[in-house]
Amino acid sequence: MKVIFLNSFKKDLLKITNVKEREQVKTIILEIEKAENLKELTNLKKLKGYSTAYRIRIGNYRLGFYYDNETIEMARLVKRNDIYKVFP
Repeated sequence: MKVIFLNSFKKDLLKITNVKEREQVKTIILEIEKAENLKELTNLKKLKGYSTAYRIRIGNYRLGFYYDNETIEMARLVKRNDIYKVFP
């Protein structure tokens, strides 16, 4: 799948200081790039009320992204209690 990183995602990624959590995010991103469809991804949940919004659980963080026509737009990567305030 084609992956696009939005500026908000890049800023959120720079805020993560824990090395272990950064490695987990890197692993998930590589997994997403290799996947041929969304069913191959783990810890994935479609957000109710939005046709293209999804989130992936990564420890205490949530990765919010949009999926449309084999393209994934990585939008946000924030702590679990803040994800629904800033995404979608």
